[in-house]
Amino acid sequence: MNSMIKTMILKKLKQISTEDLLYYSEQYDISLSRKQAAQISAYLQKADFDPFNEEDRMMLFKRLAKITNVETAQKTNRLFKQLTKEYGIDSWFN
Repeated sequence: MNSMIKTMILKKLKQISTEDLLYYSEQYDISLSRKQAAQISAYLQKADFDPFNEEDRMMLFKRLAKITNVETAQKTNRLFKQLTKEYGIDSWFN
């Protein structure tokens, strides 16, 4: 995978706002409060992770479960897998 694309995706994750998360949660029917969205945004901004690494991604989903709940984290993980497959980029995420 192109390192420029990887950098762009990581930058977007690091810059995602509370409002962005609330918008996407509504669009994809994932229950998320404003407080939870703010906590997730703050976590993503400070956390050191590689979203293309499965181990790091699972760490992110575990943190999401702590901020929200297990059901929300599982739903988000399923959505992630669905969207990466639909866009033909699932092979980027080992």
